[in-house]
Amino acid sequence: MNVSDLPALNASLNGLALVLLTLGFVFIRSGRREAHRRCMLGAFAASCVFLVTYVLHKILVHGVHTKIGATGGLKAAYYVMLFTHITLAVAIVPLALVSISRALRGRFDQHRRIARITWPVWMYVSVTGVLIYFMLYRWFPAVGPG
Repeated sequence: MNVSDLPALNASLNGLALVLLTLGFVFIRSGRREAHRRCMLGAFAASCVFLVTYVLHKILVHGVHTKIGATGGLKAAYYVMLFTHITLAVAIVPLALVSISRALRGRFDQHRRIARITWPVWMYVSVTGVLIYFMLYRWFPAVGPG
C-alpha cells in the first residue's frame, strides 16, 4: 500500500460506516439492541480508522489539496458538498462520543434524544465522504499539474 491508495481506503471506510449505520438503524427499529450496539460500535471504529488514515494521507502529501476536474455547476455543487461535509464531520465527533457514552452507560432516553441528531448527521458525512472520493478520483479527476 502506498499514499495513492489511501483515498480509496478512506472511501471504503466511509462506505463501511454507512452500511453499519444503516444496519444499526434497522436493528434498533426491529428491537435487536445487541445487533444495533455492535453495528454502531463498528461504525465508530470504522470512522476512527478513517480519521487516522485521512490525517496520515494529509501528512504524507504535505497537506496538498486534491483539485477537482469538474467545472461550472458541478464544481460549485462539489464545493458546497465539501464544505458541509467538513463542517458536519467536525460536529459528528462530539455527537458520536456523547451518543455512544450515553448508550454504554444505559442512559437510553438521553441516548435516543441525541441519536436522533447524531445518526442523520453521521449518515450525511459518510455518504458525502464516498461521493467526494468518487468526484475527485473517479468521475472528475483534475488533469495536469496541481
